[in-house]
Amino acid sequence: MTRSGSSGIVQWRRALLATASLVLAVPAALFAHAVVFPKASTTGAYERYLLRVPNEKNVATTKVEIRFPADVRVTSFSDVPGWQLDVEHDSAQRIVGASWTGTLLPERFIEFPFVAVNPKTAMKLNWPTYQTYAGGERVEWTGAEGSKAPASVTSISVAPAAAAAGGGSNTNFILAVTALALAIVSLGLSMRKRE
Repeated sequence: MTRSGSSGIVQWRRALLATASLVLAVPAALFAHAVVFPKASTTGAYERYLLRVPNEKNVATTKVEIRFPADVRVTSFSDVPGWQLDVEHDSAQRIVGASWTGTLLPERFIEFPFVAVNPKTAMKLNWPTYQTYAGGERVEWTGAEGSKAPASVTSISVAPAAAAAGGGSNTNFILAVTALALAIVSLGLSMRKRE
């Protein structure tokens, strides 16, 4: 093999390694933010949401705050061991925010579950979240999608009519039983003609 051919292979390998490193780094960067799950839900649903927060610094996270979208009605929270929950209400006693105080060490993540009633119309919900580190640094996860510190977004869509009506699984069951009954009757009639 010529020297130039060997050089080409080395360059190709370097390019391949650089591309693989980038491909592996992108998913880590995408998930290294405060994110509310699920990312999609249906209108009017009582949904169990989960705020997942990683610690991306070399010091502990000491506080996590979230502001709830006006179109969502938060109803309850789950206790998270080692974290103190403070719930914020407006003048009408609607839950508008929550904060958790505790210690999240570097290279760890934590999840804060809550239940909320989704809006009755399709829309995108933005979940502004704030993360405070030991020493006082505060990261605001409030930016637009694609920004350095984006707010998490959940897409709310209308449920399919059959599923929303609760008839989807019952309809399938009735159709299956009817098809089985017709098959048995047909088998009986075909055997009767032979006799």
